[in-house]
Amino acid sequence: MSKELRKSQRIDFERGFDVQIMGIDGTWRRPCKMLDVSEGGALLRVEGSVGNLDLKEFFLLLSSTGLAYRRCKMVRVNGDQIGVIFLKLDTTKKRTASPAARRAPAEGVA
Repeated sequence: MSKELRKSQRIDFERGFDVQIMGIDGTWRRPCKMLDVSEGGALLRVEGSVGNLDLKEFFLLLSSTGLAYRRCKMVRVNGDQIGVIFLKLDTTKKRTASPAARRAPAEGVA
């Protein structure tokens, strides 16, 4: 993607930043270098083959302990590099009436 068409500014890492990708279910991990990052995504250089990995949704681990991470989805691949977008958490919660409100009869109804 052309740098001029990107929605948000990217920060480039000259030597790459050591990170890991991990399957949502935790069954696989791969070391990577984060080459650049923006508010919405990142460019990663993956060590080893990605052909057998499920990259529809996975975690990008930003710390060695795994306490800093982002949920991702791969949007493009070019050799050993993959472009990912960060998935946002669904913070909307369905509002439900309290049990007492559900039991109370409507006004004017006997």
